[in-house]
Amino acid sequence: MRDPLLILKSVRVTEKGTALAEKHNQYVLKVAPSATKQEIKHAVKVQKTAVRVNTMQVAGKLKRRHGGAEWGQRNDWKKAIVTLKAGEKIELV
Repeated sequence: MRDPLLILKSVRVTEKGTALAEKHNQYVLKVAPSATKQEIKHAVKVQKTAVRVNTMQVAGKLKRRHGGAEWGQRNDWKKAIVTLKAGEKIELV
């Protein structure tokens, strides 16, 4: 297994993600594009107990650059929704 610091990039703090955390004990994480569900589960297991991991590829958006003259694209990234065991939570500071 790879180092957990190379797999888990950041916690996505959004309105939808906060609602998932409160209702279903699920957290949205930005992970390495090459990470598998098993690697993500193992990386979270270092501190918490992950019950289930769902992943999805998010396509980068097309954006205008340099005053609108050029078009550029943001990078693609991978999102993981991790369901933790009841009673556990990730502190979002």
